[in-house]
Amino acid sequence: MKTLKIVLSTLLACALFAFTSADKAPLKVTQAFSKKFPTVKKVKWDKESATEWEAEFKINKVAYSANFLQDGTWQETEHEISKKDIPATIKSALMVAFPGYEIEEAEISETPNEMLYEFMIEKGKIEMEVAINTNEKL
Repeated sequence: MKTLKIVLSTLLACALFAFTSADKAPLKVTQAFSKKFPTVKKVKWDKESATEWEAEFKINKVAYSANFLQDGTWQETEHEISKKDIPATIKSALMVAFPGYEIEEAEISETPNEMLYEFMIEKGKIEMEVAINTNEKL
């Protein structure tokens, strides 16, 4: 009986740790976030992987997500954009490369190295995700 209590206590402690730590990012991560996005006050944190955290938040009523490594290193920020906000040159490059496809979703992805436009496109039953950089390269 004593062994059962120890096992149950251990399982409960692990479950509570998993539940509470999944939305509580490490201090280095939250500090890096605050430095990068100083005006954002409300943030929802999720553990993206064993080494990466994702913040979900809004700026001017637009939903954003930003990813940081455990040590606070910023990896990426994404936010959706409307079809009308896609630059004409980017949209043209997409339509030339994928004629007949329709844009289902569009977003901007910024990393330390580049900015990309990411699209979910569809033609009939075919769906794919496509990324185009600011130089209009797929």
